[in-house]
Amino acid sequence: MRGDSDLRAKLEKRIRIAAKKEPADIVITNGKIVNVFTGELMDGDVAIADDRIAGIGSYQGKQIIDAEGKYIVPGLIDGHVHIESSMLTPQEFTKILLLHGVTTVITDPHEIANVAGAAGIQYMLDASEDLPIDIRVMLPSCVPAVPEDSNGATLYAKDLAPFYSHDRVLGLAEIMDFPSVYETQSDMIDKFILTKKHNRLMDGHAAGIEREKLNVYSAAEIRNDHEATTLQEAKDRLDLGMYLMIREGTVAKDLKALLPAITLRNSRRCLFVTDDKLVDDLVEEGSVNYSVRLAIEEGLDPIIAIQMATINAAECFQLDSIGAVSPGYRADFLLLDNLEEFSIHSVYRNGQCVVEKGKLRRKVQHFKSSYLDTNLPTINCAKLSSADLKLPLTSESCHIIEIIPNSIVTKEVIEKVQMVDGYFQPSLEKDQLKLVVVERHHQTGNIGKAIVKGFGFKRGAIATTISHDSHNIVAVGTNDQDLLSAIHELQEIKGGIVVVSEGKVVAALPLPIAGLISDQDYLTVYEQLKILNHKVRILQGYATFNPFLTLSFLSLTVIPALKLTDKGLFDFQSFSYKDVSLNL
Repeated sequence: MRGDSDLRAKLEKRIRIAAKKEPADIVITNGKIVNVFTGELMDGDVAIADDRIAGIGSYQGKQIIDAEGKYIVPGLIDGHVHIESSMLTPQEFTKILLLHGVTTVITDPHEIANVAGAAGIQYMLDASEDLPIDIRVMLPSCVPAVPEDSNGATLYAKDLAPFYSHDRVLGLAEIMDFPSVYETQSDMIDKFILTKKHNRLMDGHAAGIEREKLNVYSAAEIRNDHEATTLQEAKDRLDLGMYLMIREGTVAKDLKALLPAITLRNSRRCLFVTDDKLVDDLVEEGSVNYSVRLAIEEGLDPIIAIQMATINAAECFQLDSIGAVSPGYRADFLLLDNLEEFSIHSVYRNGQCVVEKGKLRRKVQHFKSSYLDTNLPTINCAKLSSADLKLPLTSESCHIIEIIPNSIVTKEVIEKVQMVDGYFQPSLEKDQLKLVVVERHHQTGNIGKAIVKGFGFKRGAIATTISHDSHNIVAVGTNDQDLLSAIHELQEIKGGIVVVSEGKVVAALPLPIAGLISDQDYLTVYEQLKILNHKVRILQGYATFNPFLTLSFLSLTVIPALKLTDKGLFDFQSFSYKDVSLNL
């Protein structure tokens, strides 16, 4: 077979170069190699044959690259990310990540799967082919996140089965429906068996799960988790043999809280993930390179931080050809000017320089797909009236969702609210605003309404079709007219993010691909988001958190404590719905 003969030729060539029987294609000289196996710095030439490292030592090459004393470290790996949350296509996402030294990502396309089902997964697989970054996929395990959700599709084990033949599919992504696991519900167990049958992996999602119940995940052979937010939760995961994924995204910023859990003895079981990060933070901060830099600033040994972003992640996902600068490993590596500041000079992928001095050296082709026209739905709900947004109350004492800045976890508080003719009236003084979720997939007419505090808006409303994980329309505002205008604008632009003030749309970012992803280049999306951020600050005044991403998580029922779906106010603790009014 042609494939076997090509493999044989490359392998024989690599062995000959390692044995110094012929010159390497490329030799990197005068660099300081970060050895992620020993935790030490190592001298030696790096000899490259095709897309692999052939040897480290003293080598002759057809092309010699002088590293000039720079540090040579493996290409970075993001162990858990939802590309859709960047609002970019995989092509545009790739451009940003390469600039920040990320050469491999493990992605879970459950955002687009919750809108478009199997067609959404196929779109992400197709759109991520032949890119200068290695995009590996964990299949969405919970579509919907929980049976109570109103999303766009349902994926059973039989729907996931065909995807296991794809060579970039690694297993089953974050299993967030803990009750289904705990109760050994049939379809969830079917997904587990299917995954194990194909010798693939399973990701955890143990948000708010106490130590004893965490055994349930470990017993099911779920070997990692990214939902630890406290030192005790971090220790619980490590104690039970899980890889501890330390998340640092746009909303969930857990790194500083979890960093003290890392020791010399357990550090090789820890890795970095971003989970959800918007395009502006990706451009300005970066990806897991930011986590590495922040960890070093907080006192973590630089080589341990690099291990966490490279070999640890590779071993977690059993990717034995990446994560190290070593013979036989893929030639994905970075040249750093400075180890402590983690300043990137150049990025190599498959032995070729793809970034140098902050500039991309390889063109990333735009992806065109018939899925955009035929298989990826956007907005499917009737136009609303102001009457649809009224929130009737039976008591002035109410259950209120209180946001926690820079966290996807919320609090439940009970406060007295203003009522006019039996309906809730937002209060700017008390920071009690109206929260609305509109079902947008099947024209059910469902509209959930609740009260939220913590946004600090003094006027206007914001709305978006990014609403984890069902991705219905979610909006928060100071008055019904602005809420209504924001929702209507989302329908007009086929999804996205909208800011409204005094009845007028003052900023909008269209996301026509399933209501989640822009069809524009990343710099255009970045500029659009900057305008949105500026306009929302006028509504909000000074704030230390991102209101758009915070809003997008207020429907995620698998995260504590109170959330809102199109069906009403959801209590994570009891895993059931409750009235907004406190009925004494």
